[in-house]
Amino acid sequence: MQGFVDVIQSFLDLGATVILPVAIFLLGLLFGQKPGKAFRSGLTIGVAFVGIFLVVDLLVNNLGPAAQGMVDRLGVELNVIDVGWPATSSIAWASVVAAFIIPLGLVVNVVMLVTKTTKTMNVDIWNYWHYTFMAALVYAISGSIIQGLIAAVLFQIVCLKVADWTAPMVSDFYELPGVSIATGSTISYAPGIFLVQLLQKTPVIKKWDADPDTIQKRFGIFGESIFIGLFLGAAIGLLAGYNAGEVIEIGMAMAAVMVLMPRMVKILMEGLMPVSESAREWLSKRFGEREIYIGLDAAVLLGHPAVISTALILVPITVVLAVILPGNALLPFGDLATIPFIVAFIVGGAKGNIVHSVLVGTVMIALSLYMATDIAPIFTEMALNTDFNMPEGSTRISSIDQGGNLVNWIIFKLFSLFN
Repeated sequence: MQGFVDVIQSFLDLGATVILPVAIFLLGLLFGQKPGKAFRSGLTIGVAFVGIFLVVDLLVNNLGPAAQGMVDRLGVELNVIDVGWPATSSIAWASVVAAFIIPLGLVVNVVMLVTKTTKTMNVDIWNYWHYTFMAALVYAISGSIIQGLIAAVLFQIVCLKVADWTAPMVSDFYELPGVSIATGSTISYAPGIFLVQLLQKTPVIKKWDADPDTIQKRFGIFGESIFIGLFLGAAIGLLAGYNAGEVIEIGMAMAAVMVLMPRMVKILMEGLMPVSESAREWLSKRFGEREIYIGLDAAVLLGHPAVISTALILVPITVVLAVILPGNALLPFGDLATIPFIVAFIVGGAKGNIVHSVLVGTVMIALSLYMATDIAPIFTEMALNTDFNMPEGSTRISSIDQGGNLVNWIIFKLFSLFN
């Protein structure tokens, strides 16, 4: 069993830049593409994801230290450390249930496609780690592998159904036809779409509009995404107490994120569209006209400037929320740079309205802080059981990504009733 786990872990360690191209290549062959064309599609998507994750690293490497600077300036003393998604995923894959998740997840997805209970063919296998964490969490409280796997399947079903529901928005707003997003951290914020709809009907607030197009019309050249990135990045640098040179540096980095990310997403679509067309033709011959979405990593949504703008504004807001919310014990850090991923559906639901997105994002992140605090004891126990190296001076850990994940938390609470 351990040998099988090691093989799976070695494959997953290759990351999305290898796993997704392989999956797309195999899908292309399955749907009747010639090997050369299928290989080109997979290779193009791999190149796009290399670019996307380079830009994400640029975002993370600049936001992380800035967030730490803000925390230090505020003198925050909270006793649960947000270790971020990389540490969370390593804890998940170290669980005894990990070996079952990928084969089980693939079977569940195929069964749901055949029974027409989902339209999403999720090739984002790398992000199955969210299902693994769900299984590991329930296993930690029950000691039952079966219960853990049932929890993982429930989580996956919710992810696929939310992916189906939000796919039209992904197509219309993000201009990604045939794509859906089943990433566990992103789908947990989908309920924010309902809050956005409420704001859009609320007197006065519904008139507060600040999408990138409106900003550009109002401020001319200074309203372009490159300048928005520069200004927001510089503002975060100032809040972090940076000197003039460092403020300019982080401003330039955020400007680069705003410009480069949309270009990487365009390359991705260049590789994906041939596979999508082949999939539609193959399915129509066998099942009639049927809509099928290809499930991808939520990183493809970061190409819209409203997503990055909203996330950059929410970074200092999240730190302030952690300080002022009574009962919160989570010190946000590791997952601050993942805020673009978790607000993407909210921004899409708001049609790019940054004001509404920030307001709803604030509410949802506040809830995440409380959930991450609540789940911290079992989260810490899981980490200690896998010989995880705890951050220096910390006794409890959690994360906004999965500890503060609404769907994860609800399923965890349901299983807690019986254990």
